[in-house]
Amino acid sequence: MSTEVYSSRPQDKIPNNRFPLLVHRNAIPGGGAEAVKTQFRANGWSNNWDYPGVYEYAHFHSTTHECLGCANGWMEFKISVGEGGWTRIRISAGDVIVMPAGVSHQMVGQSDDIHMCGGYPDGRDWDDIQVAFLSDEDYKRACKRIMMLPIPSRDPATGKPMPEWHAAPSSVDGGWNDWRTSLDATS
Repeated sequence: MSTEVYSSRPQDKIPNNRFPLLVHRNAIPGGGAEAVKTQFRANGWSNNWDYPGVYEYAHFHSTTHECLGCANGWMEFKISVGEGGWTRIRISAGDVIVMPAGVSHQMVGQSDDIHMCGGYPDGRDWDDIQVAFLSDEDYKRACKRIMMLPIPSRDPATGKPMPEWHAAPSSVDGGWNDWRTSLDATS
C-alpha cells in the first residue's frame, strides 16, 4: 500500500481543511463491497453505504469527514485540493480516499462497473453542501462545524492513528486566519 497526500486552501465558498486528503492505493487488495465496508467498520468508520459511484455535482460535508473506498471498477474525482484549486484523482478497486470535511468533490468519470462504499468516523451523519446554494451565513456556520470536528481515532484503511492529520498545521494558510478573525468578530 502507498499513500498520496494532498493539501488544500480555502477558495471562494469552499472551506477545504487544514487536514490533508489521503489516497491509500491498494489498501484493500481486490476491493469488494463487503471487504471495504468490513475494513471501514473495523476501524470505527460506520454509517456505511454502497452505490455505483458518488454524486456527479461538486459538494462537501461540514458535519463529518468521509472515507470512500472503490469496491469495483474505477472512478475519476474532481477534488478541491492541490495547486490551482482543483485536482483530478483516479482510483480503482482497492483504493481508499480519506476526505477531510470541507473538501469539495464530485465524480467526473467512471467505468461501467463502478461500485463505491463510504463511511464516517464514529458513524456521524453527513450533510450535502453545494456552493451555488450557500449563503454567507451558511458558509460561516459550515466552517465553524468543520473546525470543531475531531481527528478520527483511526484511519479507515490502515486502522492506525492518522499522523498526517496530527502533524497538520493549526490552521489553513492563505487567508484562513483573516477569515477566522472576521468570523470571531461576527460571533
